[in-house]
Amino acid sequence: MQRLLLIVAVAVVAAAGGYFAAMKLAGPAATPAPVTGPPPAAPAELIGERRPDFAHRDPAGRIWSAADFDGTPVLLNFWATWCAPCVEEMPMLSGLQRAHEGRLQVVGIALDDAERAAAFARDLDLAYPVLVGETDVVITGQRYGNRSGMLPFTVLVDAQGTVRWAHLGALDAAEVASQIAALD
Repeated sequence: MQRLLLIVAVAVVAAAGGYFAAMKLAGPAATPAPVTGPPPAAPAELIGERRPDFAHRDPAGRIWSAADFDGTPVLLNFWATWCAPCVEEMPMLSGLQRAHEGRLQVVGIALDDAERAAAFARDLDLAYPVLVGETDVVITGQRYGNRSGMLPFTVLVDAQGTVRWAHLGALDAAEVASQIAALD
């Protein structure tokens, strides 16, 4: 019995030592950017409200803000290269951009590495701008109502900057077309 207790004690000490060694080797955890502005809202709570602001870089380094799209309806699509439903809906979103050129702006906001997202957008020949980030994109998604952090997440904002529709999950082309048509 004493031998068993000794083996268990040694195993616990070894596990704890391994854990603390791994934490030390990993270095300090990155501190996320502070969240400013109102707390995250649920998508339904934002309908009829002014769109939250954001500032994200495109892969070339240009900073885009929500205000850059004022005066034009905008469809914000939060996505990632590793998200299968995101990838599946991107050709449809690109088609929407082409069909509504000048009357609607689709914007992809990628939770991803800038180089990977840029290569992905090039390979798909996307007709809309792609913005990229990490923690900042998660925070923007939360501010637009994506409390779960799941992808894809899409928000439609009218030309006056009012949130008109939000959808978590894969998009249905007919539903998106109906929401866009309702803006007219």
